[in-house]
Amino acid sequence: MIGNYLKIIFMLRNSIFYLLIISLFSINSSCIPVKIAPNIDTHRVMLAKKFKRKLPRETSFIFEDPKDAYAFYDYVNTKFQLKHQNVGLNTPFQIEGKTYYLNYKEAEKTTNVVNLPLILIDAKRSSNGNSSLFENSYVSRKGQWYLVLSVHDDNFKNCLLDDYENQDRVIDYLEYMRQEYLNTENYKELHLTQQ
Repeated sequence: MIGNYLKIIFMLRNSIFYLLIISLFSINSSCIPVKIAPNIDTHRVMLAKKFKRKLPRETSFIFEDPKDAYAFYDYVNTKFQLKHQNVGLNTPFQIEGKTYYLNYKEAEKTTNVVNLPLILIDAKRSSNGNSSLFENSYVSRKGQWYLVLSVHDDNFKNCLLDDYENQDRVIDYLEYMRQEYLNTENYKELHLTQQ
């Protein structure tokens, strides 16, 4: 009879130990994402306002920008030889002899993560009368920048809408620009390849 009690106590002790290990592991790895920035492999054609509320309500070509700030400005300025005049504001370009106008905006979306272990440690310290150590680290934030391009024709029609007659050609051109931008380090090289 005493042997049975010892077995039960031993089993309970082992299960409490395993429960403690599982609890510590889950608390330690419980960084909870509150907001997640999307991963865009190539591009998305969508309503810009759905992508980010502060953007205009127009269909746009959106892609991730891993480069430094103002790199796309330099690319557009150099590619279209704008001499820093109205860069990204109705920048004219041609596809098969027809003129289109490019506008772009930069937009940041963030990934916010709540660090639950740090909150729990500070809560325990506070309950013991100690000051918190990680107060400024409860939420970690990592930003990702995106470029939002829109294209209009001479009649101010959005060329990225599904019912636009040359939508495919415009999207192909913007995809070509995206790849050229991401693969070019020195934008002055663009003049050599365009001639």
